[in-house]
Amino acid sequence: MELTHINEQGRTKMVDVSEKKETLREAVAYGCVYMKKETLQRIKEGDIKKGDVLSVAQVAGIMGSKKTSDIIPMCHPIMISGCDINFNIDCEKNRIEIIATVKNTGQTGVEMEALTAVALAGLTIYDMCKAIDREMIVSDIMLMKKTGGKSGIFERE
Repeated sequence: MELTHINEQGRTKMVDVSEKKETLREAVAYGCVYMKKETLQRIKEGDIKKGDVLSVAQVAGIMGSKKTSDIIPMCHPIMISGCDINFNIDCEKNRIEIIATVKNTGQTGVEMEALTAVALAGLTIYDMCKAIDREMIVSDIMLMKKTGGKSGIFERE
C-alpha cells in the first residue's frame, strides 16, 4: 500500500489533489457530551451564567469547520458551501448529541471539517459548563456519512 502523505525522502507532505475532479461533497459527523442530570437541566432552562450554551456551541462548531486546515496539519484549505449543526438533548442518557453536516463542491472531501465542527461544539459545551460540572465527557466523535469524490459513499451502519 502506497502512503499518500509521504514524499520520496520519507517525510510528510500534503497530498496533491490538483488532478481530482470537483464534485459535490457532503459529510455528516456525530458526537456527544455526557453530563450530570442537573447540568443538562440547567442548559435546557437557559440557566448557565456564560449564556445560551447551544447557540454558542453552534457558532463555535461552524467557525471550527471553516478553520480545520489551520489546526489539522495535512488538511487542505477549502471553501465550505454550507455547515449546519444540530443538537439532540437526551434526558434519558444525560447527554447532548451533536450532528454536523458540512458541504462543498471541490477536489477534496469535508470529513475533517464535519468532525472538527462536532469536536469544537462539544468542547464549547464543556467550556461553558465546566464551572458546575467538570466530569463532563466529550465522546463518540465519528464520521456517520460521506458522499462525493472518487471513493463514493460511506455510511456507518
